[in-house]
Amino acid sequence: MRVLGIMGSPRRGSNTETLLDKALEGAAKAGAEVDKVLVSRLKISPCVEDYGCLEAGNCSIKDDMQAVYEKLRQADHVILASPIFFYGITAQAKALVDRCQALWVRRYILKTETDNERVRRGAFISVGATRGEKLFDGAVLTAKYFFDAVGVKYDGELLVKGVDDKGQIEEHPEALQEAFRLGYELVSGTTNQKRVS
Repeated sequence: MRVLGIMGSPRRGSNTETLLDKALEGAAKAGAEVDKVLVSRLKISPCVEDYGCLEAGNCSIKDDMQAVYEKLRQADHVILASPIFFYGITAQAKALVDRCQALWVRRYILKTETDNERVRRGAFISVGATRGEKLFDGAVLTAKYFFDAVGVKYDGELLVKGVDDKGQIEEHPEALQEAFRLGYELVSGTTNQKRVS
């Protein structure tokens, strides 16, 4: 069993990455092989909407996204992690999400991508500096549509408000425990739906 973690923060050692690492640690404890993609280290161009993917489900842009497509297709479960930038996911993470239009085309237009009865599950991890009531609404919606595009059921989330300074998440041991549990439960098959505010 493979779990892919997608780290959308541009800052290494960020609060978001710390939570993602804990979740991947939990997934590994449950018996999964884990892999982490550092989106900010990749060359991923934004979608140019030339509809090249409509021909065979392949994106016309040739960059590091090609390797990400393969990782997404091989993963049994996926964790998307991004801090909140202006009430949404980071530009780096959004470029990756938008480029998954090619996988959406394979599933819903060309119908060439099937899961062969494989149940794939996904979780979203996010950290925001403010405490706005709707802080995560846009990002959660984006994550849900991303998971749908890649054939993964949205099955859990860990959303943490009021954390900004680098390393500040360490002052929230309950969030670190929830992240570990999220990864473990993603692999073990129990329902997650965790939220820490």
